[in-house]
Amino acid sequence: MIKNLKCKICRRSGVKLFLKGEKCFSNKCPLIRKPYPPGPQSKKRRNFFSEYATQLSEKQKLKRWYNLSERQFKRYVKDVLGRKGHIGDAQKLFMQRLETRLDNVIFRSGFAFSRTQARQLVNHGHFLLNDKKVNIPSCRVKNGDNIKLRKTSAKKAFFTDIALRIKTSTQPSWLKLDIKKLEVKVVGEPTLEEAALPAQITTIFEFYSR
Repeated sequence: MIKNLKCKICRRSGVKLFLKGEKCFSNKCPLIRKPYPPGPQSKKRRNFFSEYATQLSEKQKLKRWYNLSERQFKRYVKDVLGRKGHIGDAQKLFMQRLETRLDNVIFRSGFAFSRTQARQLVNHGHFLLNDKKVNIPSCRVKNGDNIKLRKTSAKKAFFTDIALRIKTSTQPSWLKLDIKKLEVKVVGEPTLEEAALPAQITTIFEFYSR
């Protein structure tokens, strides 16, 4: 069924990609109850994956993790690979480009249950970036930036219990949350350890370097 398609994507990937919002954080998550790929289970099922298939799988996982189109994701990779420097620096830069997207910051802060939902909230102009209305999910934030929920948006039904929801969520150390003001400040830079990406960045770079 179409409504279970996102859950099947996670099961096929073998990791939670948080595509279904609140359901992903509960015991109802299909990946918990069925921690194996969808479809008929057989002992003869092929367990060997080619190098290309492995690279493709890693790319797909991270692309879906951040809710990006192929065009968007490829642009981020090509931009980083086009710069001179150590591969470790390229991995860090790539991760930071993805983590500092405004829609990801909204998700990481606890304002949304998923990055898909966060993108919709930004598209609808519910947030201010440094006191200016913004509706571009890909907008990058930097150290010192301040993001807050608009006062008019706070009165909408979706945000009536937002303070309680944010209080129960966990934010990364580079984001400082003010629950009373419903705002978050960028106080540092994201790290690979806290990002806890579900895929190997080097493998993804290899895929696009073919």
